[in-house]
Amino acid sequence: MSLAKTMLDYLNENRDSMVGFLSKLVLAESPSINPEAQALPLTLLWEALDELGFAVQVVAGRETGGYLQAAPKVKDGEKGALPRQLLLGHCDTVWPVGTLKEMPLVVQDNIVRGPGVFDMKGGLTQMIFSLRALKEVGAKPAYAPNVLVNSDEEIGSRESRPVILQQAQQVERAFVLEPALGLKGKLKTARKGVGSFEVVAHGRAAHAGLDPGKGVSAVLALSYLVQDLHALNDPEKGVSVNVGIIEGGLQANVIPPECRAVVDVRVPTKKDAQRLEETILGLSLPMPDVRLEISGRFGRPPLEPTPQNQALWLTAEKLARELGTTLDQGVAGGGSDGNYTSLHTATLDGLGAVGDGAHADHEFIFIDKMIERTALLALLLMAP
Repeated sequence: MSLAKTMLDYLNENRDSMVGFLSKLVLAESPSINPEAQALPLTLLWEALDELGFAVQVVAGRETGGYLQAAPKVKDGEKGALPRQLLLGHCDTVWPVGTLKEMPLVVQDNIVRGPGVFDMKGGLTQMIFSLRALKEVGAKPAYAPNVLVNSDEEIGSRESRPVILQQAQQVERAFVLEPALGLKGKLKTARKGVGSFEVVAHGRAAHAGLDPGKGVSAVLALSYLVQDLHALNDPEKGVSVNVGIIEGGLQANVIPPECRAVVDVRVPTKKDAQRLEETILGLSLPMPDVRLEISGRFGRPPLEPTPQNQALWLTAEKLARELGTTLDQGVAGGGSDGNYTSLHTATLDGLGAVGDGAHADHEFIFIDKMIERTALLALLLMAP
């Protein structure tokens, strides 16, 4: 019997255990904005990893729920387990506490529904059960599997980013358990970089009826910049620039003294990120009486299809065939912590659940695909 079939058989036999663990994670509501709510899912992961023989540590956050890191315990007389590979995920969701009342956990046939099930508690379940499958069938990973689960990914990983970057420099490769791309379950071998910018125009207030000439309209000034920003879009190259928020003015009969815009920028390459950042920060107006304040940067760099990332993808494609299935790859418009790991090590993203509805009220996953993806991850952990 092939190892791939052995993995699948074990996981299918433990289908109910997988769904049960996933259900516990989903019932542990954990919005990013509620640090205290992260304790329960992190505890569930701690207990599961401890049972598997991992040394587990939860590091408290300053303004977030902190993060969990784990590595196999080193037995007396053994050297530290090196080299290493990283399993990366997050336990926070976008859903506020109480969402389960309107969007309950439902397990029906081959579907599990509920807040956070797709993004990404299904992926966390796969992480745990891939390690459990390796242990139970007596298979050995090629590199020591290290686990990192943060609780601030949905708000930009602002506290956990340093430890993600640090671990990425210490491992041979990183497997990111973010949801797969689309209902066909494509792996994410590229992700766009994400930038956020704020543009504030300062004009001069005046009565719109009595002394309009004494005023300088910040709204008018910003309208010119909005057009300049829109012109930076390049769909063929995958560059998008979206002015998503505009705020300004006091009331209808006052020349607006201030206007503010918030801009979201997505780019496929680091070169594009550098070019767009320089362009936006350097914007100007032919209105000498208007003062501009422009701030912002690219928070997440692009995850690019580098040779080392593509080599990891080809390994996954080959192992999928051993499991009797096929894989495809795709580009995701949103960012993840894989954008950070890819700066320093081979990274494969989108290994998590197959389903739909991230950040939407129809969020769901397919159970059979969760089992299949768990087997794939276990085989990837064994691959040299």
